[in-house]
Amino acid sequence: MKYSAIILLSMLAANAYSDNKSLNVSLADPAWDGKTVPTGQQCEKFGGTGSTPLLTVQHVPAGANAVVMEYSDRTYQAMDRGGHGKFAYRISPNSSTVNIPSVTGHTFDLPKEFFLIEAQRAPTWDKEGAYLPPCSGGKGNDYYVTVKAVKEVDGGIREVLGETEVALGKY
Repeated sequence: MKYSAIILLSMLAANAYSDNKSLNVSLADPAWDGKTVPTGQQCEKFGGTGSTPLLTVQHVPAGANAVVMEYSDRTYQAMDRGGHGKFAYRISPNSSTVNIPSVTGHTFDLPKEFFLIEAQRAPTWDKEGAYLPPCSGGKGNDYYVTVKAVKEVDGGIREVLGETEVALGKY
């Protein structure tokens, strides 16, 4: 009996920890289904006018004052881990649910409340900017975004309070 109480308390503590670190992020635009990048949301090089999808972030941990988005191409190593752009959106510190607006590709003119962390890494492949929309030419590359709830001070990330990955689709 003594050991089962310890195990139960350990399980409850582990669940409390994982709930605090886990964000629930959904694609808020129905055109983005997480399976296929919508037509027109690719880079200019391949005829698109792509923008990031609208995101809804739930279960934002207390103390987070920004949400970081790192856009990536899992299939092409040079553009993985944020290679399509990293930027953040400032939020109220006690927001539990946040709607993240769309960011237009191929520009450094970010909407209000956004700040740049790292521009996309392929400025010679297509037009420069904070965000490079999917740009594989329809080869079936796998695109995703890593979303992090963070504590930010003067544009610097001090602490990651929660994180998850969301599939954007193949192009």
